[in-house]
Amino acid sequence: MDDLLKRWELSVEDLTKIVDENPSLRGFMMGYVSEAKVRSMFFSDGRIEEVKKDDDHDRKKKGDLTFKYKGHEMRVEAKSLQTNSVKRGEDLVQGKFQCDASDCRDVLLPSGKTVKTTCLLVGEFDIIAVNLFAFENTWKFAFARNSLLPRVGARTKKIEPEDKQYLLSTLMDITWPLQAPFVEDPFVLLDEIIAEKEASAATGATPQTPQRIEKPIVLEDVVSLEKEEELG
Repeated sequence: MDDLLKRWELSVEDLTKIVDENPSLRGFMMGYVSEAKVRSMFFSDGRIEEVKKDDDHDRKKKGDLTFKYKGHEMRVEAKSLQTNSVKRGEDLVQGKFQCDASDCRDVLLPSGKTVKTTCLLVGEFDIIAVNLFAFENTWKFAFARNSLLPRVGARTKKIEPEDKQYLLSTLMDITWPLQAPFVEDPFVLLDEIIAEKEASAATGATPQTPQRIEKPIVLEDVVSLEKEEELG
C-alpha cells in the first residue's frame, strides 16, 4: 500500500505547512494521533486484553479506547492540551484541555431531570488520558479517574446545584509537574477502580450515574446546558 504522501502527491514540507496553517486540522489530527500514542505507550503490554476502539458515531458507547484489565472492562477517554492555552512559569507549566462530547445529546440524571448537553458524564468512562505534547513537544500523558474530575462550574445557572455533580466541566486545567488528581501511571488508577468495583459488588451497592438517552425526550423539566468554558 502506498503511503498517504504519495497518494496525495504531497511532500513532508507540504503537509507540515497545511497542518500548521490550519489549527482546526491540527487539533483534529492530534486527537487521533494521541489515541494511537497512548495505546502504544501504555496499553499494549501483556496486562491488557481485548483492546478495541468504539465507533465514533456510536452514541451508546463513550470511550476512545476499551480493553479488559484483570477481568474488568475499562474505558479510556483521550484528550489533548489546547496549544494556545499553554503558559510557562519559572517552576510550572500550565495549560487547559477541552473535555466534552462531540455531540449534544439528552442525558437522564438520577434526579429524574433530562439535560441536553455536550458535557461528558460522571461514570461515562473510567479514566481520562490527557496528551501533554504541547508542553514540551514530547509525548507525555497525564491520567485521572473520571470520578475525581471537576464538575460543571457554579456559574452554570441552568442546572440545579444538586445535579451538577453528575456532569463534568468542559474545560479543565492541568500543569506540569502534575498535580492531583492527575498521575503519570494509569495502572495505579485502574487498580483503584477495580478494588472499588469489587468492594461495591460484595456489598451490593449500586452507584447512581446519569444515562444517555438514545432518542430525545420532550418533558417540562428538560433544560438546556450550553458548553461551559471555565471552571466555576
